[in-house]
Amino acid sequence: MEVLVARSGGFCHGVKKAVDTALSVDPENTYIFGEIIHNKEVVDTITKRGIVTVESLSEVPDGATLIIRSHGAAKAVFDECEARGIRVVDCTCEFVRRTQKIVREQFEAGNAIVIIGERTHPEVIGLNGWCENSACIFSSEEDDFSVLPEKKCCIVAQTTYSEEKFEKIIKIIKDRRGKTVEVFKTICYTTIGRQNEARELAEKCDAMLVIGGLNSSNTGKLYDICVKYCAHVFRMRNSDDLDYKALKGFKKVGIVTGASTPNAQTQEVLLKMEMETEAKATMEEVVANMDNQPKFKKGQLITATISSADDSGIAVLLPLAKKEVLLDKDEVDCEVYNKDDYASKVGEEIELMVVSVNPVKLSQKMIKKVKEEEAMLADIEAGKEFSITCTGYNKGGLTGELGSYTVFVPAREIRSGYVKELEKYVGKKLRLRMLEIKTERRKEIIASQRVIIEEEKAAREAAKAAKEAEFFANIHVGDVVEGKVERVTSFGAFVSVNGFDCLAHISDLSWAGVKAVTDVLEIGKKYQFKVLKVDEENKKVSIGYKQLQPQPWDLAAEKYAEGDVIHGKVVRIVPFGAFVEVEKGIDGLVHVSQISHEFLENPTTVLSIGEEIDAKILKLNCEEKKMTLSIKALEPRPENVGGRSRGPRAEGEEGKGRRRAGKDRPEGEYTEWNEDGIGGASIAEMLKNS
Repeated sequence: MEVLVARSGGFCHGVKKAVDTALSVDPENTYIFGEIIHNKEVVDTITKRGIVTVESLSEVPDGATLIIRSHGAAKAVFDECEARGIRVVDCTCEFVRRTQKIVREQFEAGNAIVIIGERTHPEVIGLNGWCENSACIFSSEEDDFSVLPEKKCCIVAQTTYSEEKFEKIIKIIKDRRGKTVEVFKTICYTTIGRQNEARELAEKCDAMLVIGGLNSSNTGKLYDICVKYCAHVFRMRNSDDLDYKALKGFKKVGIVTGASTPNAQTQEVLLKMEMETEAKATMEEVVANMDNQPKFKKGQLITATISSADDSGIAVLLPLAKKEVLLDKDEVDCEVYNKDDYASKVGEEIELMVVSVNPVKLSQKMIKKVKEEEAMLADIEAGKEFSITCTGYNKGGLTGELGSYTVFVPAREIRSGYVKELEKYVGKKLRLRMLEIKTERRKEIIASQRVIIEEEKAAREAAKAAKEAEFFANIHVGDVVEGKVERVTSFGAFVSVNGFDCLAHISDLSWAGVKAVTDVLEIGKKYQFKVLKVDEENKKVSIGYKQLQPQPWDLAAEKYAEGDVIHGKVVRIVPFGAFVEVEKGIDGLVHVSQISHEFLENPTTVLSIGEEIDAKILKLNCEEKKMTLSIKALEPRPENVGGRSRGPRAEGEEGKGRRRAGKDRPEGEYTEWNEDGIGGASIAEMLKNS
């Protein structure tokens, strides 16, 4: 008979930590919250120490010590312990703790929680306690999936659940809910490894032995896998359940063990098989056969037993192996190696890492690095961003390394859009998020940079939209706002108002008009502006600077008075006179009759645009923004004035006469003129028509 033993056996790291704690902690007034592992022999050993197993916190007195097993517990358990002064020794498995964190964060984010696992399993009960017991729990493809809530779902798995069943249930949920599902594959990678080994052995063996507690969930999953691929599967707690006669007809027998099964129990099963008189293989042959198997792989963590120590290093016995392997002193995790420190520890277990095979070489120093990698992978599987430097590429995408893992970034996942020249990314840093992790043949992480880029873009756009919505909700036409001039153009200035770009058009900078924006505003400075127009649909806001400044006519009364002499420039000539710019924004009218003492048919015979002149203010009306000027009032009246004359006035005459309006008017139609020769009734019409 050929006996094949699975490479991964014995306590997993989480179970070992919990058991070691229970065997070393002070047993006085100490309790364990639930059965520490599903193994009667181990539980009995712990109970004999005086440690009490409880199923409810009501059984634990205030101030006692409570061990939380590797399955973890609900948040309410920790809260009550803190309130009652119960000291907690938390032995929750790292993978379970990571799943609890995911459940808590996703629940607080408002997402529905879905747990794939056994409803009555303590780990699942504990996970449900991190989302206020609101999770939907599915353990079979036949469950009622109509209870799935309408909002976004976050899916996690019991760490010891069947990977095959998990994938089938995930497909059902995704078919129903599509993109509103976010999956966290939280099955422990050691569990996946054990399940893969069980499948491989079951496929090539005539019979399988599954050793572990009958109420152990992970052992039950191994049994289910073996049954699927092997016709003869025997489940047993320990060597007492072994019926060798039932095995003697098989040529090849495989052995797998659950995570809560000590190595000693497997050794007992092998020893009993050796002692059976009808056995066709001795124990030495079984061990030799085990040694001939490729039991170890580079990077594997194993628990060995110290057998001796000398100047060259520590001799250790590997699990289920007869030969001793030397742990070189340079690979011992200590500042200075001293053989005496380890000679006294013979029989104790030590955790090591396989750094090479054929021959097997071990290291304790590398454990820290492996632990860090495990923690890193836990974060990465939970969706945390990580970075690598691209070291190569192929036709499918980019490659790199992360610890002992190969990282592959498909071309479509580098960024949005098609990437043609992949070689340009070699040597560059990539920001990634895991899409999938593979451990079957080689350790590989499939990752994406595109999802991070698109998430950040979406976040920026959402933030911008929220900021714009808030801005438009709080700005109205007529508001006075403060803004900083960011940049100028030929048509105006772009001003930042509460982070939003508003346009101050050049026509709204000065009442007098300007040729360049910088004549009024300076880049980088802050000014007060008035909101002129708000167009929320097109995301545009118009603001004005001049609207908060006094207009030239508002100050005209303080600067000018009737009878003052001004100096100005002719800016426009019309048939009835000329308009003179007194200052920017203030024009005055010199009527044709006030240009010269002589009669003029057309002002252009005397004046030209751009000509500078002096004139006297005859009338000033600031409210109507009108100023009447006279050039001739500053010149002496000649004795003989050319053109038509009204003749001398009689004493006491009011200085008014009548003159024909012009050749275009019907005969007999006249316009009233004042003593300065300015028409009273028609001047407003002239100004209006000009």
